[in-house]
Amino acid sequence: MTQATAGLGLKPPHYEDAVACPAAGLWFEAHPENYLCDGGPRLAWLTAIREAHPLSLHGVGLSLAGHTRPDRRHLKALRALIDRFEPFLVSEHLAWSTHRGAYHPDLLPFPRTAKALARIADNIDAMQTALGRQVLIENPSLYLELNGHEIGEAEFLAELVRRTGCGLLLDVNNVFVTCRNLGGDANAYIDAVPAQAIGEIHLAGHAEDERLGRALLIDTHGAPVAPEVWALYRRLIDRIGPRPTLIERDDAVPEFSELMAERDIADAVLQNARKDAHACVE
Repeated sequence: MTQATAGLGLKPPHYEDAVACPAAGLWFEAHPENYLCDGGPRLAWLTAIREAHPLSLHGVGLSLAGHTRPDRRHLKALRALIDRFEPFLVSEHLAWSTHRGAYHPDLLPFPRTAKALARIADNIDAMQTALGRQVLIENPSLYLELNGHEIGEAEFLAELVRRTGCGLLLDVNNVFVTCRNLGGDANAYIDAVPAQAIGEIHLAGHAEDERLGRALLIDTHGAPVAPEVWALYRRLIDRIGPRPTLIERDDAVPEFSELMAERDIADAVLQNARKDAHACVE
């Protein structure tokens, strides 16, 4: 794993800025589904970026919470991409997006039952075996209370770690959105996730629903990180220490310099945590 610094989600309009940026510790995260090809300009740009900065891969299409095993062709192509670019982290979502051969362009929820836990653990095992490495699993953002939950989300994540040896990608914005929408305690959630399992952190923006306002928050990735999410992030880092942290922006993508300003805030939190830890040792 690279040093616990802050990075940015990679966007095509920023390819040239990404290659040229000299910021110490900067890394980039890409969705591998955009690069599962044999050649062309996308792979050429990713190669240039990888030569300049560390890279992580964040998958969105393996449907680990689905009722079928992850697609073997997808895993084979992903393994080839990993072997080529040697990312320091690989992650996927705790959600489903395929059913009976149909792909749904969303990350959909599921009841957290013992049966679902066993099924998802098997799917994670299949993914890690195919890729030959540990993967990180990201907590979802939720909008409606589903019937049939048997296990709390933090407990469910911890059990997946115990059964499979996977790590966790903790999306702090998802924690805030889920707890606000469903009435949970975001601080308690942050405090409950096993510290040693967290290999990466995501920070992103959200928005109020057009009709319901603050009663329903939407994980848009289209706005700056909210003050409440920054507060949760600092609480998390105070507890677990520095971890690689990503600023995500997938909608209303601003100039590279604006994202770097947010990235620098996260990086300062990580640097301060390192200084505090060093002072304690001395």
